[in-house]
Amino acid sequence: MGEPTDRPESAAVEATESTGYWNLPSPTLGGMQFWADQAWFRGWRVQRNVFTGHYRLIDPSFYRRAWGTLDQCQAALRREKKAGELQPLKGKAVIVIHGIIRSSNSFAAMEKTLATDGYEVIRFDYPSTRVPIQESADSLNKVIESLEGIEEINFVVHSMGGLVVRQSLTTRKDPRIGRLVMLGVPNHGANLANMLKDYTLFKSVYGPAGQQLVEDPGGFIAKLPTPEFPFAVVAGGKGSAVGYNPWIAGDDDGTVAVVSTRLPGATDFMMVPTLHSFLMSDEGVIAATSRFLKTGCLSADGVANPIPRLPSPVADPVDSPVVQAGHEIGSQTKPKP
Repeated sequence: MGEPTDRPESAAVEATESTGYWNLPSPTLGGMQFWADQAWFRGWRVQRNVFTGHYRLIDPSFYRRAWGTLDQCQAALRREKKAGELQPLKGKAVIVIHGIIRSSNSFAAMEKTLATDGYEVIRFDYPSTRVPIQESADSLNKVIESLEGIEEINFVVHSMGGLVVRQSLTTRKDPRIGRLVMLGVPNHGANLANMLKDYTLFKSVYGPAGQQLVEDPGGFIAKLPTPEFPFAVVAGGKGSAVGYNPWIAGDDDGTVAVVSTRLPGATDFMMVPTLHSFLMSDEGVIAATSRFLKTGCLSADGVANPIPRLPSPVADPVDSPVVQAGHEIGSQTKPKP
């Protein structure tokens, strides 16, 4: 979040404009709802303030090391690379992307497993409640562009984070992209957003992106592209006709209906008895995510449950979401290598 030292006196502004540095490092909270990541390097991040448009450089401990223009902060990052003898990026990376009103801290449990698997874990933070999804997608593309040396880029996304990735594909298709795991993503909209969108409190808390989450056959989400690379969908649900939230039709995770998560074209699908906010920290989900990124299959038995590409999402209902071994019962096939 923004801190008082982000509004300096004029003398400090002049010093910053000339050097890009403050006299002393300043602690921050890392971003939250006021900052959008623009570049990433081994935990160092260049961020843009959503209100003022100025930039800052923060280190892996969330201390601000520079403040000013984009060029100044990028120059400061280059100096830090040289002074700290930081090695260039290489190998495989996983970008974790949080949902609305959350932060990348929500992936803390999963991050440990992904790091153990050998991935460079990149936390992407964006002001999810302050800007439209399109603006967040632009920030994501800038971060991807900054990952020089990374040979393969994968994604693990929660809720609205999946829509940010899908929107990013409209303007950038990076050949390094490998696989994507969607956790509770409202790929056909969130019915709760339809019910709450006109309330003042919802508008003020969730901002413009909250209005984009509605179910609408001709709306924003319906026009998003489907990833052309392998992706898996993990949904939370009870495995019954009524889910955790009685206000949502059909099975659900308390926030998103199972049927809304099911994006035709998915390589694999799994449903777990977990609430929406806890999908990222569920041990079974973490294990399944790790497997999919390695093998292209969520299940330990190597049997995938793909969602076929169909002319209309309406033709892809989930009438009997009975769960067995983490998968919805239905036709199952071995994933393609």
